[in-house]
Amino acid sequence: MDTQNFIPKSLKNSIENASHTWLTPSNIALVKYWGKSEPQIPKNASVSFTLSKSHTKTTIDFTRTEKVEIPEFDLFFEGKKKDDFKPKIAKFFERILEYCPYLLEYRLTIHSENSFPHSSGIASSASGMSAIAMCLMSLERSLCDVEISDEFITKKASFLARLGSGSASRSIEGPLVVWGKHEAIEESSDLYGVQFPYKVHSIFENYQDTILLVDKGEKQVSSTVGHNLMHNHPFAKQRFDQANENLERISKYLQNGDINSFISLVESEALSLHAMMLTSNPYFILMKPNTLEIINAIWRYRNVTGSNVCFTLDAGANVHVLYPENEKENVLQFIEEQLSQYCQKNQYICDNVGFGAKKL
Repeated sequence: MDTQNFIPKSLKNSIENASHTWLTPSNIALVKYWGKSEPQIPKNASVSFTLSKSHTKTTIDFTRTEKVEIPEFDLFFEGKKKDDFKPKIAKFFERILEYCPYLLEYRLTIHSENSFPHSSGIASSASGMSAIAMCLMSLERSLCDVEISDEFITKKASFLARLGSGSASRSIEGPLVVWGKHEAIEESSDLYGVQFPYKVHSIFENYQDTILLVDKGEKQVSSTVGHNLMHNHPFAKQRFDQANENLERISKYLQNGDINSFISLVESEALSLHAMMLTSNPYFILMKPNTLEIINAIWRYRNVTGSNVCFTLDAGANVHVLYPENEKENVLQFIEEQLSQYCQKNQYICDNVGFGAKKL
Protein backbone atom coordinates (compact mmCIF):
# COMPACT_ATOMS: atom_id res chain seq x y z
CA MET A 1 0.00 0.00 0.00
CA ASP A 2 1.20 3.51 -0.85
CA THR A 3 1.65 5.61 2.29
CA GLN A 4 -0.28 8.40 0.52
CA ASN A 5 -3.42 6.35 1.12
CA PHE A 6 -3.05 7.08 4.83
CA ILE A 7 -3.33 10.86 4.34
CA PRO A 8 -6.96 11.96 4.96
CA LYS A 9 -8.55 13.41 1.84
CA SER A 10 -11.73 14.88 3.29
CA LEU A 11 -12.34 15.97 6.88
CA LYS A 12 -15.21 17.86 8.46
CA ASN A 13 -14.69 20.38 11.22
CA SER A 14 -17.81 20.16 13.36
CA ILE A 15 -16.50 18.19 16.34
CA GLU A 16 -15.57 20.49 19.23
CA ASN A 17 -14.88 17.88 21.91
CA ALA A 18 -14.36 14.13 21.84
CA SER A 19 -13.05 11.44 24.15
CA HIS A 20 -11.94 7.95 23.19
CA THR A 21 -10.63 5.08 25.30
CA TRP A 22 -8.82 1.99 24.06
CA LEU A 23 -7.30 -1.04 25.73
CA THR A 24 -4.41 -2.39 23.70
CA PRO A 25 -2.15 -5.31 24.60
CA SER A 26 1.54 -5.88 24.68
CA ASN A 27 2.99 -8.67 22.55
CA ILE A 28 5.87 -11.09 22.81
CA ALA A 29 7.95 -11.72 19.72
CA LEU A 30 8.79 -15.32 18.84
CA VAL A 31 11.12 -14.26 16.03
CA LYS A 32 12.72 -11.00 17.15
CA TYR A 33 13.53 -7.81 15.32
CA TRP A 34 16.59 -5.91 16.52
CA GLY A 35 17.82 -3.19 14.21
CA LYS A 36 15.93 -0.75 12.02
CA SER A 37 16.32 2.10 9.56
CA GLU A 38 14.36 5.33 9.25
CA PRO A 39 11.44 5.75 9.37
CA GLN A 40 11.03 2.76 11.71
CA ILE A 41 11.63 0.14 9.02
CA PRO A 42 12.72 -3.26 10.40
CA LYS A 43 15.92 -4.89 9.21
CA ASN A 44 14.17 -8.26 9.38
CA ALA A 45 10.62 -9.56 9.67
CA SER A 46 9.24 -10.66 13.06
CA VAL A 47 6.25 -12.56 14.41
CA SER A 48 4.66 -12.26 17.82
CA PHE A 49 1.96 -13.62 20.07
CA THR A 50 -0.46 -10.87 21.04
CA LEU A 51 -1.06 -10.98 24.79
CA SER A 52 -4.33 -10.58 26.66
CA LYS A 53 -3.85 -9.36 30.24
CA SER A 54 -0.66 -7.30 29.79
CA HIS A 55 -2.15 -4.15 28.34
CA THR A 56 -2.29 -0.37 28.36
CA LYS A 57 -5.52 1.54 28.88
CA THR A 58 -5.46 5.00 27.29
CA THR A 59 -8.05 7.76 27.18
CA ILE A 60 -7.49 10.82 25.02
CA ASP A 61 -9.70 13.89 25.45
CA PHE A 62 -9.69 16.06 22.33
CA THR A 63 -10.57 19.75 22.65
CA ARG A 64 -10.82 21.84 19.50
CA THR A 65 -8.55 24.89 19.51
CA GLU A 66 -7.01 27.44 17.19
CA LYS A 67 -4.67 25.80 14.72
CA VAL A 68 -1.16 25.47 16.10
CA GLU A 69 2.23 24.70 14.54
CA ILE A 70 3.05 21.63 16.63
CA PRO A 71 0.67 19.30 18.49
CA GLU A 72 -0.14 20.36 22.05
CA PHE A 73 -0.88 17.81 24.73
CA ASP A 74 -0.74 16.95 28.42
CA LEU A 75 0.24 13.47 29.53
CA PHE A 76 -0.80 11.68 32.70
CA PHE A 77 0.55 8.20 33.48
CA GLU A 78 -1.20 6.23 36.19
CA GLY A 79 -2.78 9.42 37.52
CA LYS A 80 0.36 11.55 37.64
CA LYS A 81 1.57 14.15 35.17
CA LYS A 82 4.60 12.72 33.38
CA ASP A 83 6.47 15.42 31.52
CA ASP A 84 9.50 13.15 31.18
CA PHE A 85 7.43 10.89 28.88
CA LYS A 86 6.43 13.81 26.66
CA PRO A 87 9.50 14.02 24.35
CA LYS A 88 8.88 10.50 23.02
CA ILE A 89 5.20 11.24 22.39
CA ALA A 90 6.08 14.59 20.81
CA LYS A 91 8.50 12.82 18.44
CA PHE A 92 5.76 10.32 17.61
CA PHE A 93 3.28 13.11 16.81
CA GLU A 94 5.90 14.82 14.66
CA ARG A 95 6.37 11.63 12.63
CA ILE A 96 2.65 11.06 12.05
CA LEU A 97 1.59 14.67 11.44
CA GLU A 98 1.46 14.18 7.67
CA TYR A 99 -1.04 11.36 8.19
CA CYS A 100 -2.99 12.97 11.06
CA PRO A 101 -3.09 16.73 10.22
CA TYR A 102 -6.06 17.21 12.55
CA LEU A 103 -3.61 16.95 15.47
CA LEU A 104 -2.88 20.65 14.92
CA GLU A 105 -6.52 21.57 15.54
CA TYR A 106 -7.00 19.85 18.90
CA ARG A 107 -5.41 19.99 22.32
CA LEU A 108 -5.00 16.47 23.68
CA THR A 109 -5.15 15.30 27.27
CA ILE A 110 -3.78 11.77 27.48
CA HIS A 111 -4.46 9.52 30.47
CA SER A 112 -2.65 6.17 30.36
CA GLU A 113 -2.09 3.24 32.71
CA ASN A 114 -0.48 -0.19 32.44
CA SER A 115 -1.47 -3.53 33.90
CA PHE A 116 2.25 -4.30 34.23
CA PRO A 117 5.45 -2.47 35.26
CA HIS A 118 6.57 0.21 32.82
CA SER A 119 9.98 0.00 31.06
CA SER A 120 10.79 -3.46 32.43
CA GLY A 121 10.91 -5.40 29.19
CA ILE A 122 7.22 -6.21 28.69
CA ALA A 123 6.94 -3.98 25.61
CA SER A 124 5.19 -1.07 27.32
CA SER A 125 5.92 1.16 24.33
CA ALA A 126 4.15 -1.37 22.09
CA SER A 127 0.90 -1.29 24.03
CA GLY A 128 1.20 2.42 24.81
CA MET A 129 1.78 3.66 21.27
CA SER A 130 -0.81 1.33 19.78
CA ALA A 131 -3.39 2.63 22.27
CA ILE A 132 -2.68 6.23 21.25
CA ALA A 133 -2.92 5.24 17.58
CA MET A 134 -6.33 3.63 18.10
CA CYS A 135 -7.62 6.74 19.90
CA LEU A 136 -6.43 8.91 17.01
CA MET A 137 -8.15 6.63 14.51
CA SER A 138 -11.40 6.87 16.49
CA LEU A 139 -11.23 10.64 16.14
CA GLU A 140 -10.35 10.39 12.46
CA ARG A 141 -13.29 8.11 11.79
CA SER A 142 -15.66 10.70 13.28
CA LEU A 143 -14.02 13.56 11.35
CA CYS A 144 -14.13 11.93 7.91
CA ASP A 145 -16.86 12.79 5.42
CA VAL A 146 -16.70 9.27 4.00
CA GLU A 147 -17.09 5.98 5.83
CA ILE A 148 -13.84 4.28 6.84
CA SER A 149 -13.72 0.49 6.96
CA ASP A 150 -12.59 -1.44 10.02
CA GLU A 151 -9.84 -2.96 7.89
CA PHE A 152 -8.49 0.48 7.01
CA ILE A 153 -8.69 1.61 10.66
CA THR A 154 -6.68 -1.43 11.75
CA LYS A 155 -4.09 -1.04 9.01
CA LYS A 156 -3.56 2.68 9.52
CA ALA A 157 -3.45 2.30 13.31
CA SER A 158 -0.69 -0.30 12.95
CA PHE A 159 1.10 1.99 10.48
CA LEU A 160 0.89 4.93 12.89
CA ALA A 161 1.84 2.88 15.96
CA ARG A 162 4.96 1.65 14.15
CA LEU A 163 6.19 5.22 13.86
CA GLY A 164 6.11 5.47 17.65
CA SER A 165 7.47 2.01 18.43
CA GLY A 166 8.22 -0.67 15.88
CA SER A 167 6.78 -3.51 17.96
CA ALA A 168 3.59 -1.46 18.50
CA SER A 169 2.62 -2.35 14.93
CA ARG A 170 2.05 -5.91 16.21
CA SER A 171 -0.31 -4.94 19.07
CA ILE A 172 -3.40 -3.90 17.10
CA GLU A 173 -4.52 -7.44 16.18
CA GLY A 174 -3.97 -11.03 17.30
CA PRO A 175 -3.38 -13.80 18.07
CA LEU A 176 -0.27 -13.94 15.81
CA VAL A 177 1.01 -10.90 13.95
CA VAL A 178 3.84 -10.54 11.43
CA TRP A 179 5.61 -7.24 10.86
CA GLY A 180 8.16 -6.88 8.08
CA LYS A 181 8.09 -7.82 4.42
CA HIS A 182 8.72 -11.55 3.98
CA GLU A 183 8.10 -13.70 0.92
CA ALA A 184 6.72 -16.56 3.04
CA ILE A 185 3.95 -14.40 4.52
CA GLU A 186 1.22 -13.15 2.21
CA GLU A 187 0.46 -9.42 2.37
CA SER A 188 3.33 -8.82 4.82
CA SER A 189 4.73 -5.30 4.92
CA ASP A 190 7.44 -3.18 6.51
CA LEU A 191 4.81 -0.47 7.05
CA TYR A 192 2.35 -2.29 9.34
CA GLY A 193 1.63 -5.61 10.98
CA VAL A 194 -0.60 -8.27 9.44
CA GLN A 195 -2.30 -11.24 11.03
CA PHE A 196 -0.52 -14.54 10.47
CA PRO A 197 -2.41 -15.66 7.34
CA TYR A 198 -2.39 -19.44 7.75
CA LYS A 199 -4.34 -21.88 9.91
CA VAL A 200 -2.50 -22.57 13.15
CA HIS A 201 -2.28 -26.07 14.66
CA SER A 202 -4.59 -26.61 17.64
CA ILE A 203 -1.68 -27.05 20.08
CA PHE A 204 -0.85 -23.34 19.65
CA GLU A 205 -4.41 -22.12 20.27
CA ASN A 206 -4.87 -20.12 23.48
CA TYR A 207 -1.17 -20.51 24.17
CA GLN A 208 -0.12 -19.52 27.68
CA ASP A 209 2.51 -16.95 28.66
CA THR A 210 3.43 -16.50 32.32
CA ILE A 211 5.72 -13.49 32.70
CA LEU A 212 8.21 -13.83 35.55
CA LEU A 213 9.05 -10.38 36.93
CA VAL A 214 12.74 -10.79 37.61
CA ASP A 215 13.41 -7.05 37.57
CA LYS A 216 10.62 -4.47 37.63
CA GLY A 217 12.99 -1.52 37.40
CA GLU A 218 13.66 0.54 34.31
CA LYS A 219 16.12 -1.00 31.86
CA GLN A 220 19.69 0.31 31.96
CA VAL A 221 19.75 0.55 28.17
CA SER A 222 16.62 1.46 26.20
CA SER A 223 15.48 -0.53 23.19
CA THR A 224 15.98 2.57 21.03
CA VAL A 225 19.67 2.71 21.97
CA GLY A 226 19.99 -1.05 21.46
CA HIS A 227 18.48 -0.89 17.97
CA ASN A 228 20.87 1.89 16.99
CA LEU A 229 23.86 -0.21 18.04
CA MET A 230 23.01 -2.67 15.26
CA HIS A 231 24.08 -0.14 12.59
CA ASN A 232 27.77 -1.01 12.93
CA HIS A 233 27.38 -4.38 14.61
CA PRO A 234 29.88 -6.98 13.32
CA PHE A 235 27.19 -9.71 13.21
CA ALA A 236 24.26 -7.60 11.99
CA LYS A 237 23.86 -9.11 8.52
CA GLN A 238 24.12 -12.67 9.82
CA ARG A 239 21.51 -11.89 12.45
CA PHE A 240 19.05 -10.35 9.97
CA ASP A 241 19.46 -13.37 7.67
CA GLN A 242 19.00 -15.76 10.59
CA ALA A 243 15.80 -14.05 11.71
CA ASN A 244 14.25 -14.09 8.24
CA GLU A 245 15.12 -17.78 7.85
CA ASN A 246 13.64 -18.49 11.29
CA LEU A 247 10.40 -16.75 10.40
CA GLU A 248 9.92 -19.05 7.41
CA ARG A 249 10.68 -22.06 9.63
CA ILE A 250 8.39 -21.06 12.47
CA SER A 251 5.58 -20.44 10.00
CA LYS A 252 5.72 -24.14 9.13
CA TYR A 253 5.91 -25.23 12.80
CA LEU A 254 2.88 -23.13 13.72
CA GLN A 255 0.92 -24.80 10.94
CA ASN A 256 2.05 -28.42 11.39
CA GLY A 257 2.24 -28.47 15.20
CA ASP A 258 5.94 -29.38 15.41
CA ILE A 259 6.24 -28.11 18.96
CA ASN A 260 9.75 -29.48 19.60
CA SER A 261 11.12 -27.48 16.68
CA PHE A 262 9.04 -24.50 17.81
CA ILE A 263 10.62 -24.66 21.28
CA SER A 264 14.15 -24.90 19.91
CA LEU A 265 13.67 -21.97 17.56
CA VAL A 266 11.93 -19.70 20.10
CA GLU A 267 14.62 -20.21 22.74
CA SER A 268 17.39 -19.75 20.18
CA GLU A 269 15.79 -16.49 19.02
CA ALA A 270 15.68 -15.18 22.60
CA LEU A 271 19.35 -15.97 23.19
CA SER A 272 20.34 -14.56 19.79
CA LEU A 273 18.67 -11.27 20.68
CA HIS A 274 20.70 -10.98 23.86
CA ALA A 275 23.84 -12.15 22.05
CA MET A 276 23.53 -9.03 19.89
CA MET A 277 23.58 -6.93 23.06
CA LEU A 278 26.58 -8.80 24.43
CA THR A 279 28.56 -8.24 21.23
CA SER A 280 27.62 -4.65 20.37
CA ASN A 281 29.92 -1.67 20.90
CA PRO A 282 29.35 -0.56 23.58
CA TYR A 283 28.21 -3.93 24.91
CA PHE A 284 25.60 -4.36 27.61
CA ILE A 285 23.70 -7.04 29.52
CA LEU A 286 19.98 -6.83 30.28
CA MET A 287 19.70 -10.33 31.74
CA LYS A 288 20.10 -10.70 35.50
CA PRO A 289 21.51 -13.66 37.46
CA ASN A 290 17.96 -14.81 38.22
CA THR A 291 17.14 -14.74 34.51
CA LEU A 292 19.76 -17.46 34.01
CA GLU A 293 18.57 -19.39 37.08
CA ILE A 294 15.08 -19.52 35.56
CA ILE A 295 16.33 -20.62 32.14
CA ASN A 296 18.34 -23.47 33.63
CA ALA A 297 15.42 -24.52 35.85
CA ILE A 298 13.13 -24.65 32.79
CA TRP A 299 15.64 -26.83 30.93
CA ARG A 300 15.92 -29.21 33.91
CA TYR A 301 12.14 -29.44 34.29
CA ARG A 302 11.65 -30.13 30.59
CA ASN A 303 14.29 -32.86 30.60
CA VAL A 304 12.78 -34.59 33.64
CA THR A 305 9.07 -34.29 32.79
CA GLY A 306 8.96 -34.19 28.98
CA SER A 307 6.95 -30.96 29.23
CA ASN A 308 6.57 -28.63 26.25
CA VAL A 309 7.31 -25.56 28.35
CA CYS A 310 9.88 -23.10 26.99
CA PHE A 311 11.09 -19.56 27.55
CA THR A 312 11.59 -16.43 25.57
CA LEU A 313 12.99 -13.03 26.48
CA ASP A 314 12.25 -9.53 25.35
CA ALA A 315 14.74 -6.69 25.71
CA GLY A 316 14.92 -7.02 29.47
CA ALA A 317 15.52 -9.37 32.38
CA ASN A 318 12.00 -10.78 32.70
CA VAL A 319 11.29 -14.27 31.41
CA HIS A 320 8.22 -15.22 29.37
CA VAL A 321 7.34 -18.85 30.10
CA LEU A 322 5.42 -20.26 27.12
CA TYR A 323 3.41 -23.49 27.17
CA PRO A 324 0.30 -25.16 25.71
CA GLU A 325 -3.02 -24.68 27.49
CA ASN A 326 -3.27 -28.40 28.32
CA GLU A 327 -0.17 -28.08 30.53
CA LYS A 328 -1.41 -25.06 32.43
CA GLU A 329 -2.02 -26.72 35.80
CA ASN A 330 1.34 -28.52 35.93
CA VAL A 331 3.40 -25.59 34.66
CA LEU A 332 1.80 -23.12 37.06
CA GLN A 333 2.59 -25.48 39.91
CA PHE A 334 6.21 -25.61 38.70
CA ILE A 335 6.33 -21.82 38.48
CA GLU A 336 4.89 -21.34 41.96
CA GLU A 337 7.07 -23.98 43.62
CA GLN A 338 10.37 -23.44 41.79
CA LEU A 339 10.52 -20.32 39.62
CA SER A 340 8.72 -17.69 41.68
CA GLN A 341 11.64 -17.55 44.12
CA TYR A 342 13.67 -15.87 41.38
CA CYS A 343 11.09 -13.10 40.87
CA GLN A 344 10.98 -9.78 42.69
CA LYS A 345 8.65 -10.36 45.64
CA ASN A 346 7.70 -13.71 44.01
CA GLN A 347 5.62 -11.82 41.44
CA TYR A 348 4.56 -13.07 38.03
CA ILE A 349 1.76 -12.36 35.55
CA CYS A 350 -0.37 -15.20 34.19
CA ASP A 351 -1.25 -14.27 30.62
CA ASN A 352 -2.32 -15.94 27.41
CA VAL A 353 -2.67 -15.21 23.73
CA GLY A 354 -5.22 -12.50 22.95
CA PHE A 355 -6.90 -10.82 20.01
CA GLY A 356 -5.76 -7.23 19.98
CA ALA A 357 -7.14 -3.77 20.69
CA LYS A 358 -10.52 -3.21 22.37
CA LYS A 359 -12.64 -0.06 22.41
CA LEU A 360 -13.94 0.86 25.86
